[in-house]
This record gives sequence, structure tokens and C-alpha cells, in this order.
Amino acid sequence: MAFVIALAGKGGTGKTSIAGLAVRYIVEKKKKPVLAVDADSNSCLNEALGVDIHTTIGHLREESLQTIRSGAERPGGMSMEQLFDYQVQQSIIESKGFDLMVMGRPEGPGCYCAANNIIRKYTDKLSETYPYVVIDNEAGMEHLSRRTTHKVDLLLIISDPTVRGVQTAKRINDLVDELNLDIDRRVLIINRISGSDGELLKNLAEDSGLHVAGIVPQDSTIFNYDLQGKPIFQLPEDSPALRTVFNILDLLNIP
Repeated sequence: MAFVIALAGKGGTGKTSIAGLAVRYIVEKKKKPVLAVDADSNSCLNEALGVDIHTTIGHLREESLQTIRSGAERPGGMSMEQLFDYQVQQSIIESKGFDLMVMGRPEGPGCYCAANNIIRKYTDKLSETYPYVVIDNEAGMEHLSRRTTHKVDLLLIISDPTVRGVQTAKRINDLVDELNLDIDRRVLIINRISGSDGELLKNLAEDSGLHVAGIVPQDSTIFNYDLQGKPIFQLPEDSPALRTVFNILDLLNIP
């Protein structure tokens, strides 16, 4: 079974950037294939990783529903489940050292839970074939209450340099307990810190019962990469954020 890393946090914390750096860490340090899962309906992990999306789980689900409604003949006499399974396998984007599966934005109303259930099912299934899985969840806590995030070895809760970010992190941490989710370890990473703000927020977080794994500094290189549309995955080795995230993951003793 795969070692599963999931990320959570409120919007705007830089969660997807850290997810991209976590994928790079595994590719470079563990030298084993990793499945990256973009479980956010507003897909952007592919941009951080520098790959193009050709289809999404949400889009495939809509196509499947249309096939059922139209009564169209399925290739090779496949059942709808067999066809969808084949399509999901084909939708996985292959890149050097990692593959990417994307939930995407379902077109029909009220179908986010269904798309999340599909992501969960195939994440579990594919966990049997990859040594590592990194899941970039949507902002907030809905994915926890819908149990998209489960059977996780390491949950990285990401906060921006604000009191509200730390408070959201505490609510996420409390919800994990409330729902009794199968998460082995959970830690907080405070992102985009300037000056001495990090220590103040770290103390606040620890007083709230959170384990702070590290503080990531504000990095102008990431801002410039975003501005130019360049993938975070390609940050130079001297990037302060890259070095810090790698050090944090080293200290977390990922097997």
C-alpha cells in the first residue's frame, strides 16, 4: 500500500504549491513513482506540476451520465462500470516521476459528492500500485466531512501567516477527531512567513494543541513563477521555500 500524504487548509494558504513541492520531494529524494491527486474542483495542481490536463473525473462522469440517458451502445459490450473504470485509467496524466489524476469541476448541479466519491474510490484502488500518493484537497473542511480525505498517513495542514489561518487549521484538526478519520499523523505548516511573525503564530498554534512541523518563508521566486505562469515544480534548488519544505519533510521521516 502507498504512503499517503494529504493537504488541507483554508483558501489562499499556498497549499497547492506545497503539494507540488511534496511531489517533487518524493520524486527526487525517494526516487519512486508518486500519484498526485488533485481533489479540488478548481483544478490547479497541474499548473504547479507543469503538466496539461486532457480530461477530468468530473467530465468523465458527465459523459457517462449522458451515455446512460441516451442508451448509446458501449464498446465491446462493456458494462457502464467497466467502461468508466477504463476511462479513469486513461485519464491519468503521466509525467516524469509522477502521474496525476484530476477531479475537475462537474458540469451538472449537485454532483460534487459523486465526483469526490469517485476520487476516493480510485485513490484507494491506485494506492495499491503506487508507493506514494499526494492528495491536494479543496480549501476548507468540506472534503473532511465528505470523507474524501481518509486512510491518510500524513496530513499536512497549511496556514497562511494570519490568525484566521491558524484558527482554520485548529478547526480542521478538531474535525479529524470528531469524524474519527483514519489519519496517522497530522502537522501544521505555516506558509509565507516574513520577519518575526512566524514565532508569534507558531506559539498561537501550539497553544491551540497543533503540532507545528515548520515555517516556510515568503519566497519572491514563487511570486515571480506565478506571475510568469511557470510551474512551482521547477523552482531552482536555492529557492528558500523549496529548501524549507524539503527540510520539513526530511524531519517528518517519510519512509
